[in-house]
Amino acid sequence: MKTDSEKEKKLSFALNKLKSLNLQNPTLKSNLENLNIQKNQLEIEKKQIEEKYQNLESEYKALNQKLEDINQQKIEEQKKETEFSEKIDELNQETDTLLEEIDKWQM
Repeated sequence: MKTDSEKEKKLSFALNKLKSLNLQNPTLKSNLENLNIQKNQLEIEKKQIEEKYQNLESEYKALNQKLEDINQQKIEEQKKETEFSEKIDELNQETDTLLEEIDKWQM
């Protein structure tokens, strides 16, 4: 957005010069009209750039939120996997214990 601020400075400088001019000269009047046209065009461009910036910022926030949601889901899935593995380990231990008890009774 550096160019916008530079354009604004140039525009302000040009407007200050115009205020001090004698407007009786027809060439100066046409120059003034041209400068006004350029000023209006610059203002339109500035508004368009600001709108694009706002849109990009909104998209960034939305994408950032989606990324956070995905990361949160990943963490939850990892927790579930860990819990599942722990339960499988517990069942394996219980199975081993039961097999040992069966072996004792069979002897």
